[in-house]
Amino acid sequence: MSANEDTPPPTEKPDDDGSGATGGKEEDKQEDESDLNFLQRLLAQLKPPTASEGVEKEKPEQLLEEVTFEGVANYIKKGKCKNIIVMTGAGISTAAGIPDFRSPGTGLYDNLQKYDLPHPQAVFEINFFQSMVLFNQQSNPEPFFMLAKELYPGSFKPTISHYFIKLLSDKELLLRNYTQNIDTLERVAGIPQEKLVEAHGSFHTAHCLDCVKEYSHEWVRDEVFADKIPTCPDCKGVVKPDIVFFGESLPPVFHRCVPQDMPKCDLLIVMGTSLVVQPFCSLVDRVPATTPRLLINKEKCGNQPDFFSLLMGGPASGFQFDSDDNYRDVMWQGTTDDGCVALAELLGWKDELLNYVKAEHKRIDEANAEAKKPSAPEKKGGDKEVGNSSNEGSEAEKQNKEASNL
Repeated sequence: MSANEDTPPPTEKPDDDGSGATGGKEEDKQEDESDLNFLQRLLAQLKPPTASEGVEKEKPEQLLEEVTFEGVANYIKKGKCKNIIVMTGAGISTAAGIPDFRSPGTGLYDNLQKYDLPHPQAVFEINFFQSMVLFNQQSNPEPFFMLAKELYPGSFKPTISHYFIKLLSDKELLLRNYTQNIDTLERVAGIPQEKLVEAHGSFHTAHCLDCVKEYSHEWVRDEVFADKIPTCPDCKGVVKPDIVFFGESLPPVFHRCVPQDMPKCDLLIVMGTSLVVQPFCSLVDRVPATTPRLLINKEKCGNQPDFFSLLMGGPASGFQFDSDDNYRDVMWQGTTDDGCVALAELLGWKDELLNYVKAEHKRIDEANAEAKKPSAPEKKGGDKEVGNSSNEGSEAEKQNKEASNL
């Protein structure tokens, strides 16, 4: 999360397509079979070779003409991939003005000390959240809701990276965007909901922890910006945004899509993530062995051998950038926005991408300006959110000017 990727909805409502109501058993069966096949392949790889098998294992086919950034671009240009999966984390949203978690001095974990937490991650632990609700309900807002004011959607504009993913979707190359972020900027950028898996949930909806009644993010935002703990009018339970806390299960859509998507993936692009939170980070090893993998990041990640593989003498997991046997893993080092522009330039899409970003940011600015205009006397309830959102957004808009002026 951009304040995003570390947050691992209490319950998920049935999907809009109704798939949660029909065909569930068949999907569960397919998912179980896919997981079983994956485990069987993994165990087969970990099994020590017999004398007849020999010690050398045949290297999978190399699909890239060259294992370089240019090689990945040529692979796309020549129409060799139609099912691109993009995995994203906090790094794609920092240019929007949303802080990440781990950056020293500016990361949200560093700035949580004032809340006197047992440890920074506690703000996103469900047990700690519930205990604070129990003992602090009539007092000041608990740390999570104070932090939520800094992260709430409506104050930020999508970045070049978000719009690059949208461009992949528009060109019918995107199979799915798996995001750890909870900021909903993928939705704002126009990435279709059916192409999106918010692995750690989002602020888009919220539910009462007791009666499970659903609430809109606008209603919750009004409560949060009034320094109130959102409380269900029906049962007086606490209403929590549908972001996944440590100790909660990932949304059903994640578990349903992973076994369906990963075998189809013909190019994996990973952007702006430290790849340390499970099970998200393990997805890089779920794509076929021949699938090229591109990391666009400030730092290398996902290239540390896993302890179990080392212990068993099995195959290395994660990216193999520095291996002599690397035949598919490429890294572009720098910000995700710069990386997306560089890739778009090689693909011949640079002007299209930057013009799209400029037009969309202009549209969002005009909508925000319209919302700030004086209107009729404030009505009870719904109209308050406009003022809250606009005031909070002014600083973020300044931070986004650089992207808007491209």
